[in-house]
Amino acid sequence: MSARPTPDYAAGGTLGRYQLRRIIGRGSTSTVWLAWDPETQREVAIKCIDPDVLNDKVRGKLHRNLLINEASLANRLQHPHIAAIHDAVVGDDHAWIVMEYVGGGTLEAHIQRPALLPVDRIVELMFKCTRALDYACQLGVTHRDIKPANILLTRDGDLKLTDFGAALFTTVERTQVEGVGSPAYMSPQQVREMPLNHQTDIYSLGVVLYQLLAGELPFQASNKYSLVYQIIHVEPPPPSTHRPGLPPALDDVVARAMHKDVALRYATWAEFTHDLAQAFRNRRLKPRDNADNDAEHFRLLRTLAFFHEFSDVELWEVARFTRLERVAAGTLLMKDGEQGDRLYVIAEGEMAIAKNGRTLTILTAGECCGEMSVVARERKLRANDVQVSTDSLLCVIDGHSIRRASETCRMRFYEAFLQVLAGRLSTANMRLADSGGAPA
Repeated sequence: MSARPTPDYAAGGTLGRYQLRRIIGRGSTSTVWLAWDPETQREVAIKCIDPDVLNDKVRGKLHRNLLINEASLANRLQHPHIAAIHDAVVGDDHAWIVMEYVGGGTLEAHIQRPALLPVDRIVELMFKCTRALDYACQLGVTHRDIKPANILLTRDGDLKLTDFGAALFTTVERTQVEGVGSPAYMSPQQVREMPLNHQTDIYSLGVVLYQLLAGELPFQASNKYSLVYQIIHVEPPPPSTHRPGLPPALDDVVARAMHKDVALRYATWAEFTHDLAQAFRNRRLKPRDNADNDAEHFRLLRTLAFFHEFSDVELWEVARFTRLERVAAGTLLMKDGEQGDRLYVIAEGEMAIAKNGRTLTILTAGECCGEMSVVARERKLRANDVQVSTDSLLCVIDGHSIRRASETCRMRFYEAFLQVLAGRLSTANMRLADSGGAPA
């Protein structure tokens, strides 16, 4: 943590080295400032606990512990869909935490009509949440306060989970922060103060999915006691009751995520993610008008032999960082000896692989090129010339995207690369045998 600063909570003032610009959020216990970090030359968000909260003996201790809890995760939770923590300061009369600035608002803006999101967009965002929470779960971290206000949107439409202050650590012995959470999103186990695991987060994300789809919370209550009773005892109507025309598959996903019995709730994040992906695979949802979107990529990739062994969950992840390019016949896609770190998978068309002017093979739909430079540790040099033989549609994937993918997705790529290599070695051996040469 940083050294103790002299707080100056006003636009134009400073907190430590950070220059305060303007207030971008205010809650019942804290204020969030947009600030400038001159050391890193970037905008940051600073959440400051209000002085009257810190001066309260009980609440002050609680919120200091929340900040300390969240700051302790800074070096552990590094994921594309989790907001980064940069710095934290906790003192007797001040407490604040410096976070990655995410400038697109929160999902709170889309939980009521007329601002509800398209159904496929909702599923896409929830899919990303499941991947981030699965990552946290693998590290032994349960969020415990999943709600729309803690799901931030980036300006380009991506998302970041935030506010892990209430997180439960299941892999280490440490004092947990108690008495936190948002009742409307709590699982039956959480409101009963029972022992918790990641399935409480699955329930909470199910409530968020319900609200985004229906424009209503599953339980309506005038007081906390009535709300808790409903969470424990009452079955909510399906989201389609409030939004006719929703795919039945999504009613089913919500019902399973929010099941009161943990034995019947999703047991793992992978199961939750799979059912979201399956909704797209079965074409139960209307795709966005933009033809170059994740859902269309997913459907196309599923038809290609290269991705045959990828699960729906893994393939949906690939769809997020794949782009499609149409390439004219005669284009020299790669040149022997040049730098390159990009994988191409042919969706339509043909490509010729050549070495020293001699054609080695012709690749067709479902085959790939560029895999060797992607897996190379240092000098990523192309080993052959690759020329497009016919007008083609290519799936283009940058190497760094593969290396930053989840472990299971990354391993699936490497398995596919080994299959490609084995097939090409076998073909080379047969050609050598036919020509009278010695086998490799």
